[in-house]
Amino acid sequence: MKRYGSVIQVKDDKIQEYVKLHADVWPGVLAMIKECNIRNYSIYLRKLPDGKHYLFSYFEYIGTDFDADMAKIAADETTQKWWDVCKPCHEPFADRDEGEWWASMGEVFHCD
Repeated sequence: MKRYGSVIQVKDDKIQEYVKLHADVWPGVLAMIKECNIRNYSIYLRKLPDGKHYLFSYFEYIGTDFDADMAKIAADETTQKWWDVCKPCHEPFADRDEGEWWASMGEVFHCD
């Protein structure tokens, strides 16, 4: 199992929409997350001292081929439609890695 964390800014005028969407995630999206070996997926919202709101995500990957599973989830039609409604809520970081929407975060500590 490997842990992943990422961050993205959420637009001030889209916070309530984003929260509402995630209060009732589409069943097909949830099924694909599970099918692609993602577990314990959480998203947190926080306003930081810069006055902007950020989303922090965490999940655990239990599969053996992360790239293949991420390609599978990205190719899923339901997931693509979900992203189409979620992405307008985001303000991605300019310095994120190529191919990323959410910017990856490095793990510095974990305690079981």
